[in-house]
Amino acid sequence: MNEQPTFLKKILQFLLGIGPGIFAIGYTIGTGSVTSMIVAGSQFGMQLLWVLALSCLFSWVLMEAYGRYALVTGETALHAFRKHITGGNIIALMIIIGISFGQWNSLIGILGISANAIFEALSLFIPAMKGNEYLSVLTIAVIVISTMYYILWRGSYSLFEKMLLLFVSLMGLSFVLSLFIVIPEPSEIINGFIPSVPQVEGGTMLVAAFVGTTMAAATFISRPLFIKGKGWTIDNLKNQQRDAMWAALLIFFISGSIMAVATGVLYQSGNTITRVLDMVTALEPVAGKFAIAIFFLGTMAAGLSSVFPILMITPIMIADYQNGELDIESKQFKIIAGLACLVGLTVPIFGANPINAQIMTQVFNVFVLPLVIIAMLILINRKSLMGEHKAGWLLNTGMVLALVFACIISYNGAVAIFT
Repeated sequence: MNEQPTFLKKILQFLLGIGPGIFAIGYTIGTGSVTSMIVAGSQFGMQLLWVLALSCLFSWVLMEAYGRYALVTGETALHAFRKHITGGNIIALMIIIGISFGQWNSLIGILGISANAIFEALSLFIPAMKGNEYLSVLTIAVIVISTMYYILWRGSYSLFEKMLLLFVSLMGLSFVLSLFIVIPEPSEIINGFIPSVPQVEGGTMLVAAFVGTTMAAATFISRPLFIKGKGWTIDNLKNQQRDAMWAALLIFFISGSIMAVATGVLYQSGNTITRVLDMVTALEPVAGKFAIAIFFLGTMAAGLSSVFPILMITPIMIADYQNGELDIESKQFKIIAGLACLVGLTVPIFGANPINAQIMTQVFNVFVLPLVIIAMLILINRKSLMGEHKAGWLLNTGMVLALVFACIISYNGAVAIFT
């Protein structure tokens, strides 16, 4: 007689079934996303929930488009752009440069925030550390990035997927538990779905940062590669569709939980975010040090879940451009990933404010997004490539709306930066 699987086993089976979507969550919810959600929640409550909802909806559409193309044609994104689109070489190179710039800048903020958060957590128990903050933060950053690089050096796709599953699970559990500790008013959540932009300095930039961290171009470009690494074929079309849907839903739910916690704790009290520790110590009066530990765990997991994919993105895009394969073992991969590690140490080395650095870097991520949407919109509508699986009116409508949304946000992000 077969035993019925327990609830925990069902949850584990569900998470393992997400597949390449784990990388999408890893790219999307890092300390950049955590920072943006907390700053938004602390300053504007749930007012920007509608931006998060739209970003997740369009992310689902784009993950579906890129995933469907990969399974039907067996081709990866950048290689396909070069092969099938006039001027595809230039388009692919622009995407590589744009995504690498945005993701490496994000890594700078992620490592800075993670190292600062670990330092501040340790200093709660070892007060003597307070006198030597710079050296302690830099040492922690070097240890973290060296550990991540060692795992990349020795690992494989299945190992990366399992590591990300661990980090994403810890992150989701931590932030959802925090939400149950501090639940905002239902009316605030409902009003958050009504479109509006904070009419204050920095409001437009924060909207752009929201989209930059949630509709991450790296997520879509890398999806065909990770589908290939998973070993999926055209027989897995249904799996791919479910994977894209659940990835988008989890991104919305986890990110929304972070914003809601910040709204419940910080917005009503009028507290502002200037240091990493500010993001969590406000929980202490509500639920004590246990709440701080939970939120710190979530923040750490968010950072670590993003470091892996970001270190991988530039070398795998270059390999995609060269031969359309997922390359995670070559010398080229290890050298470029090592260079990304050095770039990531910028904030700890120079002692910059990681909160400010992270918000700005998320804005830059939106600028390459329109190009990523247009290129796939062309390919997925070609009958010669897609056959009966070419985009229908529903997917095309979603992609066109995603393009319009991305263009509007990119324009406003540029205005916010240069004015």
